[in-house]
Amino acid sequence: MKKSSVYDCTIIDLDRHHSNRKGNLTVVENNKTIPFDVKRTYYLYDVPGGESRGGHAHKELSQLIMAVSGGFTVTLDDGIVKRTFTLNRPYQGLYIVPGIWRILDDFSSGAVCLVLASHGYDEADYIRDYNTFIEYKK
Repeated sequence: MKKSSVYDCTIIDLDRHHSNRKGNLTVVENNKTIPFDVKRTYYLYDVPGGESRGGHAHKELSQLIMAVSGGFTVTLDDGIVKRTFTLNRPYQGLYIVPGIWRILDDFSSGAVCLVLASHGYDEADYIRDYNTFIEYKK
């Protein structure tokens, strides 16, 4: 996915169900709501003010990133174009394709970032140096 672009990444509106008496429910289903099977799930929380997360790209991994509580921004970079998304609705997720550099920052107090990933953890899939990422994209 060296040719991937930030324009291949998009906000996905997730299925949501509302009940006046019982609150809200959001549903995520493999290959139905999202375009991959979830193999790994993790969440970020208690991120100190002014700190950022991410700062890497993946060679093969796709992700859906959601703000299940609070909000934060996600800046995507394909080596040519950058796009910034604000995530602050628990019924929306940002779909990120492989080959995109990402930085998460501006976390609100109490923000919880849920990440659904297409693959299990594999250190070899990460590109953690931005200059290496730019070379990879060429």
